[in-house]
Amino acid sequence: MPDLLLRGGRVLDPSQSLDATLDVLIRGGRIVAIAPDLLDHPEARGVGVVDVSRRVVTPGLVDLHVHFREPGQTSKENIETGALCAARGGFTSVVCMPNTRPAIDDPAAVGLVKDRAQARACVRVFVAGAITKDIAGEELAPLGSLHRAGVVAITDDGKCIQNTDVMRRALEYARMYDLKVMDHCQDYDLVSEGVMHEGYWSTALELRGWPAVGEDSIVARNVILARMTGTHIHCQHISSRRSVNLIRKARAEGVPISGEACPHHYVLTDAAVAGSEAFWKEDGLSLYSAGLMPEGQRPIWPSYDTNFKMNPPLRSADDRAAVVEGLRDGTLDILASDHAPHCNYEKDVEFDFAPFGILGLETQLALALTELVHPGHLSLARVVELYSSRPATLLPLVATETGTRLGRLEVGGPADVTVIDPDLEWTYDVTKTASKSANSPFHLWRLKGKAVATLCRGSVVWSEVEGLAGPGV
Repeated sequence: MPDLLLRGGRVLDPSQSLDATLDVLIRGGRIVAIAPDLLDHPEARGVGVVDVSRRVVTPGLVDLHVHFREPGQTSKENIETGALCAARGGFTSVVCMPNTRPAIDDPAAVGLVKDRAQARACVRVFVAGAITKDIAGEELAPLGSLHRAGVVAITDDGKCIQNTDVMRRALEYARMYDLKVMDHCQDYDLVSEGVMHEGYWSTALELRGWPAVGEDSIVARNVILARMTGTHIHCQHISSRRSVNLIRKARAEGVPISGEACPHHYVLTDAAVAGSEAFWKEDGLSLYSAGLMPEGQRPIWPSYDTNFKMNPPLRSADDRAAVVEGLRDGTLDILASDHAPHCNYEKDVEFDFAPFGILGLETQLALALTELVHPGHLSLARVVELYSSRPATLLPLVATETGTRLGRLEVGGPADVTVIDPDLEWTYDVTKTASKSANSPFHLWRLKGKAVATLCRGSVVWSEVEGLAGPGV
């Protein structure tokens, strides 16, 4: 845990309307001072001085939707490797989903993950508990016991409770414990056995369609239940135009509901499943990254590439545009990765039989900078907010050693800090990932912007900055 002076960076903390060239002094894992020219500060004697000019210093980023696969599926990922992926992406806090084997549906499972995280994770790992036993959607898990065990939210992510009465009761109990409920919105009767978005490309590729209305109907149900119970529902990985509109209208009416967006849903479309030629030529698709990759240097992938199979699926260009607009107007106010690693042999099968999900932690900030900030859809401050104070406030997430809210840069608070170079052009190479898996559709993408250093509790857990020691390349 080095004592450091991060000197001359653009310090950006939207939660405090802070945006200025300042120094950040770190001692003993905490932030001691944030001010101009701290070289003469009494506590700056003997600290390591690191020049971060021309870079942006932000609160440690937060991802409230990751799958680290432990316990039970550690051939795909484990807490240690998942945490390393988070650090490389600029994230100091993550929330693990409970759809492990066994599911995190009792205090013992919560304790196991927390103990493993304390022993092996280089970043903060929070735990979400299951809403129902074994995430089967039938019988409520012991929500009070899960709350006492320290879960920060409840969700059956990976599945969706189909019984509306069970969901209602879950919301009523969650309100008793002030637990946020996160929901994977999916009506099985409508989705059926779909494997990609129902539309032109599913017909052309002769793949079973997954209609957007399967998401829309559950989002509509959640709006009704949130209004009825007063319990906040956070709708995960929103992908549909109508779902965005439903959340927009509900929020305007004061309904306690929110939604998140993942990079693959605001960057890619279902045309990607048809292959790179179809995707790059799709009408109405304007990707900033395409300008960084000349025609002959753009990544090539074949039709039916299972790295483009996720849940919910990649949707139409209209849906993609609606997700971006939802981020622009504040309808969707959380960004998350849905980091979902799978072994190569699991993905290397026919499209119908491959599991849903892709890697996301190492690329999501860079994709947000490339496709949202540089084209002018969102400001850098807004992206930082959606990756820091917003998710940390929603759940909320607190640093145990200081008792203060995460997602902020404040004197006396924990030194969870991300250093970003917003203009760095680089190529993502999934063969060099920290993950145990390699199922990313963004292999060899040219991106603009990157986290170049990550500090958690004052320790450098990732660094590419000269003079800042850490486990970087």
